[in-house]
Amino acid sequence: METHELFRRLGAGARFDLRRFGLDARRFGVVKGNRGGVSPESLDFFGSKEGAPQGSAEEGGGIAGAEEEVKQQKDGAGKNDGKRKRTAESSEGKRKKKKTRGAASMPELSENNGIKWMSSLEAKFEDAKDKKPTVEKLERLRREKINRFRHQHRINVQGTDLPDPIATFEQLQQEYKVHPKIMENIQAAGFHVPTAIQMQAIPVMLHGRELLASAPTGSGKTLAFCIPLLTHLKQPRNKGFRALIISPTRELASQTHRELVKLAEGTGFRIHMIHKAAEAAKKFGPKSSKKFDILVTTPNRLIYLLKEDPPAIDLSSVEWLVVDESDKLFEDGKSGFREQLGTIFLACTSHLARRALFSATFAHDVEEWCKLNLDNVVLVNVGARNSAAETVEQELLFVGSETGKLTAMRELVKKGFAPPVLVFVQSIERAKELFHELIYEGINVDVIHADKTQQQRQSSAEFQSWENLGAHLLRVAGSRDGLQRCEYGHQL
Repeated sequence: METHELFRRLGAGARFDLRRFGLDARRFGVVKGNRGGVSPESLDFFGSKEGAPQGSAEEGGGIAGAEEEVKQQKDGAGKNDGKRKRTAESSEGKRKKKKTRGAASMPELSENNGIKWMSSLEAKFEDAKDKKPTVEKLERLRREKINRFRHQHRINVQGTDLPDPIATFEQLQQEYKVHPKIMENIQAAGFHVPTAIQMQAIPVMLHGRELLASAPTGSGKTLAFCIPLLTHLKQPRNKGFRALIISPTRELASQTHRELVKLAEGTGFRIHMIHKAAEAAKKFGPKSSKKFDILVTTPNRLIYLLKEDPPAIDLSSVEWLVVDESDKLFEDGKSGFREQLGTIFLACTSHLARRALFSATFAHDVEEWCKLNLDNVVLVNVGARNSAAETVEQELLFVGSETGKLTAMRELVKKGFAPPVLVFVQSIERAKELFHELIYEGINVDVIHADKTQQQRQSSAEFQSWENLGAHLLRVAGSRDGLQRCEYGHQL
């Protein structure tokens, strides 16, 4: 029995649903039946038909011919041998012809029209392999990686469209094309890995975004704004000051100036600091050749020059205004510089001007002012707000009264300490009193405050000479002098 005949008998009475299996029906050339279905007899699974419409009819003719041949052999009456031979030869010829036509009409199974048998599990695996990750998924994975990095370094960021942080200085050079000489100066200074505040603040400023940044003392805030300033200015130009750095005290301004000069060595940038207002008026006045790029100063000296008639300094070309220790400068009253800062901001009239505020503490009023007055500001905070660095050990002593403070100080001296030690007090008057008290105790001590002359303050600020003063050495500083950047073993 032929294979096709066996399939026809086993599938007798079954119907083929064209609605559900229309594609298979077109592939195998299915013929419609009388009742809208299709019988399995007409399915050309084995490629034995020439065409779909003729296959059923030819199949029926072939079967009928075979039955007739058997019947003629049984009856035998009235039939001669010649006729029987001709009939046999004719049937055999028809079969050969059908086989030839069937072989010619056999469809080639390829990747396009063949059937691929697999389990449902294999099908799911193939589908998953074909699917490529979408743009949304890739972006979500990237954001998750960045958030983990910020959480690891305790970087808190607020704002919209935030720039990604950097992990190394090499990444900084590759992505932002920092001047090679600046990178050499960074390496020569011993900085191999950026600190947390540098990781986020530098990209924010390099994207031209206004910034309010807070990080503990000693966390590298000076470098965090010096690198983007020099990168943004690119090269020296005779357009006047294009970057302005404001510090609350002359000591801090002098320290920032020194660090900036070291970082810009070999780039040709001309960095200046105002020491005396009279000299600055002649040097930076309207008749100057404007051969300068960056200015580091305190608010009062700059205000003196701006109030001259005509103004002794021009800030119309300033592209970056950096306020260091902004919480101190924004204080109200005698010790604050809020009014002076307002005048300085108004003097920077360039439409390219951007502002960045750095501080060791995150004052609430400064934050609110920045949100109201800065354009699309980004807030960056490292660690817990208004807390000391993790490397600082803190201890709180209850002394009961003002006289108890002096007693506690004497006890600390008796226990011994590793010099130098810095003592902060509330006011200039208190600094003078404590200085005289400690002098009588035979301790090598010095005092620095705003009532001293510039030369006296400068000599006191020469920290390298302190080691020659002896094993026990204290410095008493008024709170407004902002010497907290210095490296001390103890701060009281």
